[in-house]
Amino acid sequence: MILLDGPKTPGPIQMLQWIFDPLGYTEAASQSYGDIFLGKVGWDYSPHVFVSNPKAIEQIFTSESKQFYPLTESFKKFSKPILGEHSISVLEGVNHKRQRQLLMPYFHGEQIKKYGIAICNITEKIMSQLEPGKPFSVHELMKDISLQVILEVVFGLYKGERYQLLKKLLISWLNYLVSPVHATLLFFSFLQKDLGSWSPWGRFIRLKKQLDEVLYSEIQERRKQVDSEHNDILTLLLSGRDEKGEGMTDKELHDTLLTLLIAGYETTSGSLAWALYWIHHMPNVYNKLLKELDSLGNSPNLLSISQLPYLTAISQETLRIYPIAPLNLPHLVIKPARLMDYELKPGTKVVIDIYQTHHREDLYPNPKQFRPERFLEKQFSIYEYLPFGGGSRRCIGAALSLFEMKLVLATILSRYQLTLLDKQPVQPRRQISFIVPAGGVKMAVVGQR
Repeated sequence: MILLDGPKTPGPIQMLQWIFDPLGYTEAASQSYGDIFLGKVGWDYSPHVFVSNPKAIEQIFTSESKQFYPLTESFKKFSKPILGEHSISVLEGVNHKRQRQLLMPYFHGEQIKKYGIAICNITEKIMSQLEPGKPFSVHELMKDISLQVILEVVFGLYKGERYQLLKKLLISWLNYLVSPVHATLLFFSFLQKDLGSWSPWGRFIRLKKQLDEVLYSEIQERRKQVDSEHNDILTLLLSGRDEKGEGMTDKELHDTLLTLLIAGYETTSGSLAWALYWIHHMPNVYNKLLKELDSLGNSPNLLSISQLPYLTAISQETLRIYPIAPLNLPHLVIKPARLMDYELKPGTKVVIDIYQTHHREDLYPNPKQFRPERFLEKQFSIYEYLPFGGGSRRCIGAALSLFEMKLVLATILSRYQLTLLDKQPVQPRRQISFIVPAGGVKMAVVGQR
């Protein structure tokens, strides 16, 4: 039996390294200790086994509920203050399965195509407000687009007093969460003290309470007058029923909406910012994509856009280099397990390192290089390429996220000429549990097409 090895620095220091530089932490550890190592980065500094070996990843996902349980108490403790106890991210067993079955129909197939026109219209409206030649932050602009998509597609809100209030509160709450200092509060429970509105945690609680009040008011009002002709996700969820004929409670709807907000806001906006950066950073990629977009003519249908091979490959490569979240949700060993050459005891926490898996030289030669052609030349397995996680807890909005990503990129690039103002390579930085471009990526509109 081979003993697991890993960084020797004290747990609190490893935790801080991982909070402020997660990619640097796992990259250094992987180079020193291989594709399975032991790191002390838990919320209680407990050991976590980091895995980036595809065979080991396959074993973990295919052994769920037998040896590797896809959730740990520490993750739930971290997530509940943000998402609530009825979020699909923290539910387990039959409750998780029930909510996944209730949500699944609204994020796949024909249903997500109905959101396409709204996505394109929102993108065009927000892009048209840019002043030619004036620098803007791509990440902030993509946040505007993503939030508007969520308000319309998820909440079914377009205008009015509650729309304005909800938008204002959502922006304040989300901006508070993504602050590195404030995000640290979520990792250290002893800092979660309400010392009044002036204290960091007190401010968080009060913002959350205001947001909760507006969400519950909207849910209760909409429940009184469900309009079956509307296709927004809240309306569909209000009408949805499980196998017993029961729908979601107000609390379940509230926690689901918050989860969809977090999952669809920072993730999609960050990925879009990265994609626009890479496309304009590499002229050959830009020219090849424009040629493909132009081949569709002046009025392409949305399905044709979403099926473009090179646009799809660009989206896939963007999510490979900087996946939405660098780590998969933690698994807990519930029975003695042999993972590759290592014996794991019950209670061991296992984390699949998506970022390091996506940067394996044996799978992706020159992994730091942005090369969409990889995905045209080879089909990768779900254990080699997993930007949306995997197993029973794979992101339920993966198809919609990829669909939105391609439509936003196509809408922008088909109508606008942009120039990249960042002269130095853009570096990644952590935002909550996501990896976004530092500095936001500075660009300007220089013309129309």
